[in-house]
Amino acid sequence: MRPPGATEVLLVRHGASQAFIPGAPFPMLDGQGDPALAPKGHAQAAAMAHRLAHEPIDALFVSSLQRTQQTFAPLAERLGMTPTVEPDLREVALGEWDGGLIRQHAADNHPLYERLHTERRWDVIPGAESNEQLVGRCMGALDRIADAHPDQIVAACVHGGVIGAVLAHITGSTPFSFGGSDNCSVTQVVRCDGDWVLRRFNDCSHLDDHLHHA
Repeated sequence: MRPPGATEVLLVRHGASQAFIPGAPFPMLDGQGDPALAPKGHAQAAAMAHRLAHEPIDALFVSSLQRTQQTFAPLAERLGMTPTVEPDLREVALGEWDGGLIRQHAADNHPLYERLHTERRWDVIPGAESNEQLVGRCMGALDRIADAHPDQIVAACVHGGVIGAVLAHITGSTPFSFGGSDNCSVTQVVRCDGDWVLRRFNDCSHLDDHLHHA
């Protein structure tokens, strides 16, 4: 049972997106890569929708990027709801490495990619958001959602970087401690009396046949 006035938020990472092809950057939206879901991502989204369709969800939220909107499409249809777009829940802005280039640099063991994980800072990438900027906008969005939905359960389809930043902040952990959440996994956070707590991380019990680890 939630305490009176509490808001429960189910953070769902989007399904697997299209593979990056060197020399063919993803389409961009407001300076960020905006790939569509891959076929595997659509299958993961269907499995997630089957799982969450039986939860007493009061509202759905998505980011401005199409992979979150496509992921929640089957759930929205089952629930008869229209998701609300919350732009501040979009993925971390990667500056010069956006559009899928971070995947290429990761595969190439680029020195800056190694430094990114050593220093646990996104802004080692030229033009990328800082940890503080990412946490600020994401927690601001979650607080607005909680303010609007006391005593309710909402689901938000977001991104791996968002989940990692939010959970590190909520738990007081070092940055990147909650990296690597699986596509279409469910993470549960609750706000009560202004404080956020983590209840569940990376629940993939509905994805036995569809796991895709980031």
